[in-house]
Amino acid sequence: MIPLERRVAAELGRLARPGASCLVAVSGGPDSLALVELLHRGFAGHQHTLIVAHVDHGIHPDSGRVASLVATAAADRGLAFHAACLQLGAGASETTARRARRSALRAIAAETGAGEIVLAHHADDQAETVLLRLLRGSGPAGLAGMAARRGPWLRPLLGVRRSELTEYLASRGISGWIDPANTDPRHLRSWLRTTVLPALAERIPDLVERLTTAAGQAALARAGWSEVVERLPDLRVERTGRGISVAGPVLQGYRSPLRHAILAALGRELGILIGARRLAAIDRLLTGGSGAGAVTLATHFRAELAFGRLTLYQIESASAEPVLLVPGQAATLGDSRFEIRVEVDEAAGRSGWSTGLSPGVYAVRRWRPGDRIRPLGGEGSRAVAVLLREARIPPSRRAAWPVVVKADDATIVWVPGICRADAGVPAEGTEAWRVECAIA
Repeated sequence: MIPLERRVAAELGRLARPGASCLVAVSGGPDSLALVELLHRGFAGHQHTLIVAHVDHGIHPDSGRVASLVATAAADRGLAFHAACLQLGAGASETTARRARRSALRAIAAETGAGEIVLAHHADDQAETVLLRLLRGSGPAGLAGMAARRGPWLRPLLGVRRSELTEYLASRGISGWIDPANTDPRHLRSWLRTTVLPALAERIPDLVERLTTAAGQAALARAGWSEVVERLPDLRVERTGRGISVAGPVLQGYRSPLRHAILAALGRELGILIGARRLAAIDRLLTGGSGAGAVTLATHFRAELAFGRLTLYQIESASAEPVLLVPGQAATLGDSRFEIRVEVDEAAGRSGWSTGLSPGVYAVRRWRPGDRIRPLGGEGSRAVAVLLREARIPPSRRAAWPVVVKADDATIVWVPGICRADAGVPAEGTEAWRVECAIA
């Protein structure tokens, strides 16, 4: 049998991107201490730099002592250590603690340059998750449980039983802190762990294996539906930086089981669960008769029907500040990226994704209601809102559409991809700024 250290190292090597530093989340409990020990001792099998991270929720009175335990564990192994203290208080719920912990780990990863965040969830945790989701009425896709990799989150222990980790820690003489909340039957997951699953396992000894096998089958089915979406050419799937869209009339024409499975797959790609209530809202949007409209799916997600396209997208939480354009430097505003170089310019066109500007001070910002531009070669001015609508830019993308303005008097000189103004046009054959824009 392959030693546990080699198995876990090989799994991390399979999951993590080559050369990425890995932030190992260590709570101080036995599972996470086993994880960091396995990865440290198995370094030759994965070759990833390890950074230990600990999040002190500030919930339990012993949390400070636990943080010191983790710091010592990192130091004993010669690993960098970073901690975050949240001060959530004893009344914080499991959900609040989990969200705050995830946010803190992301912040530490950004601070340290770690590209991956490694978690200690194992096979028994997966079995608990599947049963918990089943009891909460999750659909088939939800029964896939936790993914071995999702975004930056890696779980190299999903194929390892808790008993294996316990035996490994005992063989290394390592003990961890036991969080009382993990055995408190007032919490549904803890009740399943300490009461329900052991009782079921008395009658069904291979219960964990059965539940994890079911999770694997559900994961395969979920992946299959994602592939189906890509193989239906009439859907014409398109992706942007914040969303994904398909041909609305085509989707509407499918029978509801297929339509709903496709919508669920699209939602999973964006990180939002589209259950029965949200499916019904999208169905009403598709069949409303107006051919346009929008519904809010969650706090930061919407579905929009416009110009024959159904778009699911994430709402940006805050407007971006204007960014100065500097030759030789890239400028980014939301989903827009600008490149500026100095060259002898040719005549400027009225539209397109590249234009010339006479040297000066320019900034890029998002368009605002009331913005107007004097089109090159035209007469008078036109509302930017009208130009965006005429260019068939969906409302979901209009809000973040960039405009380039003169920094001194805020005159709009260019709406990328839509319209060039008569201001700031360089004389043909003179040195000018060539500005190129790309929108994800």
